[in-house]
Amino acid sequence: MIDHMGFAVSDIARSRRFYEAALAPLGMGVIMVATPEQTQSGGTAIGFGKTDVGYPFFWIGDNERVGEGTHVAFPADSRAAVDAFHAAAVAAGGVDHGGPGLRPHYGPNYYAAFVLDPDGANIEAVCRGPG
Repeated sequence: MIDHMGFAVSDIARSRRFYEAALAPLGMGVIMVATPEQTQSGGTAIGFGKTDVGYPFFWIGDNERVGEGTHVAFPADSRAAVDAFHAAAVAAGGVDHGGPGLRPHYGPNYYAAFVLDPDGANIEAVCRGPG
């Protein structure tokens, strides 16, 4: 299962308009906008999802080259599993891209870690529970 995914776009405003229109018939819309101060790339990120899910599961973002910025997040059952993911990924040759910790700008219990895989994709493990 995948928790959420995202990729870089060349024009955030144009892409937002496109996805808002294209995803509306599927019952999806903008759930969250992350400012440049809140993102790892220093750009704007827009998260889409269904309101009944409660969090965005499809993201677009700028300030990265199209083709780069590919992002996949896997759900973790616990914060300890996030910690273990990060340690194992770095030991296997991944590059630390954000150590385990709370990211309250994504949600009150959002605990995640990020690594870049051997090709530069941003891989995340996230626990949304309180512990």
